This record gives sequence, C-alpha cells and structure tokens, in this order.
Amino acid sequence: MAIVVIALVALVGVAVLGGLHWYVWRRLVRDTTRAWGPARITGTAVLVAGPVLMIAALAAERGGAPFWLQRVLGWPGFLWMALAIYLLLAVLAGEVLRPLLRWLLERRGRPETAVEEHETAVGEPETAVEEREAPVSGTDPGAGPEAPQGGSLSVPSRRLFVSRVVGGAASAAAVGTVGYGTYGVLRGPGVKRVTVPLAKLPRSAHGFRIAVVSDIHLGPVLGRGFAQKVVDTINSTQPDLIAVVGDLVDGSVKNLGPAAAPLAQLRARHGNFFVTGNHEYFSGAEQWLEEVRTLGIHPLENARTELAGFDLAGVNDLQGESEGQGPDFGKALGDRDTTRACVLLAHQPVQIHEAVKHGVDLQLSGHTHGGQLWPGNFVAAAANPTVAGLERYGDTELYVSRGAGAWGPPTRVGAPSDITVVELASKQA
Repeated sequence: MAIVVIALVALVGVAVLGGLHWYVWRRLVRDTTRAWGPARITGTAVLVAGPVLMIAALAAERGGAPFWLQRVLGWPGFLWMALAIYLLLAVLAGEVLRPLLRWLLERRGRPETAVEEHETAVGEPETAVEEREAPVSGTDPGAGPEAPQGGSLSVPSRRLFVSRVVGGAASAAAVGTVGYGTYGVLRGPGVKRVTVPLAKLPRSAHGFRIAVVSDIHLGPVLGRGFAQKVVDTINSTQPDLIAVVGDLVDGSVKNLGPAAAPLAQLRARHGNFFVTGNHEYFSGAEQWLEEVRTLGIHPLENARTELAGFDLAGVNDLQGESEGQGPDFGKALGDRDTTRACVLLAHQPVQIHEAVKHGVDLQLSGHTHGGQLWPGNFVAAAANPTVAGLERYGDTELYVSRGAGAWGPPTRVGAPSDITVVELASKQA
C-alpha cells in the first residue's frame, strides 16, 4: 500500500512539474517563434532537458549514485531547479504586463477585427496563425514584426511582438536573478554581527564571541574550495568559540571527506563544537561524527560542557529520531546549575520550545536558509517559529542563521548567506 501511495504522489508530482514546464514552454517558445524552426527546436530541447536533468540530479544524490555522476548532474540539474522557479514567476508577472503592452500598441495601430477575435476565441489552429503572422501589408513573411505602414503593426504581428518582448524580458530577469544569486553563494558567506544580552552572564564573560556557522552543505556542487572560503571567513573574525550547528554535508565521508578537510584549520580559543542537522542523518551521521572529531571539532551529542562564565550544550537533530538518536534535552540540560547562563546549539528553530522549558538563555540554530530562494521565506515561515535573526521566546533568546551554503541550487535570492558572530553581553557590565 505504501508503495502505491508513493507511486501516486510521484505521478502527481511529475504531472504538475510537466504542466508548469509546458506553460513556460508555451509562453517562451511557442508564442515567440514561427513554426518548427531552429529557435523553437532549441527552446523546446532546453525546456525538456532541464527538468530531466533536475530529476536525475535529485535521484542521483538521494540514491547514492557514484559521486562522479552526482557531480556531473549536480550543476546543470540543480541550477535548472532555481532557473525554472524564476522563469515561472517571471512568466506569471508577464501575464500582467502583456495586456498593457498590447493596449499601448493598439493605440498606435488598428484594433482587432471581430473575425480575428472570433478566431482567437475558438482556438484557431497554430499553423493557421503562423501562416498569418506576417504583416497584412504583404511584406516579407520572414521580416518579423516590422511596422508595414505609418509605423503601425498588424494584429498578428502585434501578438508576436508582444510575446517576444514579454518572453525576452522574463528570460532575462530569470537568468539575471539566478546568475547573481549563484555568484553570491560561490563568493562565500559574509559576516554578520549580533549582540545578545544575557541576564545570568557574569561580567567576566562579557564580550565573549561565538562564530555561528550552519548549513554549509558540502556535496556534489559545493566542495573543498567552498569549505576553505568558509574556514577563512570564520578565522578572520578571531572568535572565542566556533559553533557548527548542523547540515555540514550532503553525502558520505568516503565522497566528501576531502572536501571537509579544511575544517581542521578552524581556530578558536575555547574550541570548536558541532551538532547534527537533519542532512547528517541522510549522509551517515555516525561516520560524520567520527570524522569531525578527527578534524578537531567536538560533537555535542545531547551533551554539555562548562565554560568560564556559561554552559554550552548541544542536542541532536530531530531527524535522529529515525535512528534512535533524537534530541534528549533531559540528558543535555537536566542536571545543570540553573543559576549559570546556558547557550544551546540545536539545528532546527522548532526546538526552541523545549529549550524554553529547560531554562536555556540562548539557542543558536540554522536549518531555514532564510528561505534561500524567494518566495521560499514564506514557506519557511510556515514551518519554523523564526526564519532568520534574533527573537525572544519567554526568557530564551533564539538566533537563527541563514547558513553559509545552499542545498540543491548553489543559489540564494533574498536570503544572503552568512556566518554570524554572536557577542554575549552581561547585564552586569
């Protein structure tokens, strides 16, 4: 029964994906070209190959395909995922502009005749429209939407002209958005600084700086070079402590061990700490916990360590429950001295509710990517109490990082990547 349900869900998903791509093809390819010439064939090939590569890239990553194949499919497949989103959004926006542009052109030329309106309404065969898409003045059919007389356009030429203008603008906007968003990820995360006052923090710990990095997502697309940029950025802040709050990798130690090797260069006076994210449990969490230890990073597996001035605790990600390794707040926090300030590392913001119950002063999280691709922030907001930034819940502060890397497309739009330096402030200072 479960297999049948999965198959039906997959079938519906493919149907929806196909329908959306057909709509984009219709607006960007069919409506802007004359018959099956080179332009239409090329556009069709792109809009067929794109989703095929996207599905193949997802299947290769999730299915554990050979790593070389994941890398070959990853770049075009995942980039198409982002491009398809913004092509669709741009084409939808074009539907608003299309009638306005046609109205402006109609003011320059003659209005549509009743016959032409009737033919459009009843769905005139595409070939018939294409035969009529030359200007009615008898100019060369291959001349495109040129103005035949007095600068006016005939109705079929006007329709083609509007489709090309709107389609070209939509394509340029989508490609530009994805290109800039990809450049933003590949150049490496920026540094954000936040000060968090804690009532229980002693004066001796005032100004303690924690470099928070989450969601690096090393994998088939973001590799060793990206990891080195992250490490260099963190070290440049000269933090007192480094907190890696989950989703370090998307793949096995065998495939990504060399990519993660630069993490051994992380430097902080009071050490480097790590908690699992949901993606670690898709990638072999036990192996990665051992690997980060060899890199000089201390995993906090439902555990706590006492530092001068406050307690630092960490809990496993919720995904660990599928392997009997879920979060255990009682184990991490149950027997601590509650007069001391406590900072908790927990990958998902939704864990804040347990943190409040256990008297945590500050929780540091990631997971949301800040939405990563607008309007994904609205989706993230529906599933998380905080998408990005600092918010207070009861007596507990929650800080959510947008993350350093990206999952799927190496692209961010409206949610720039960051490494955050959280400076703790004592109210007694």
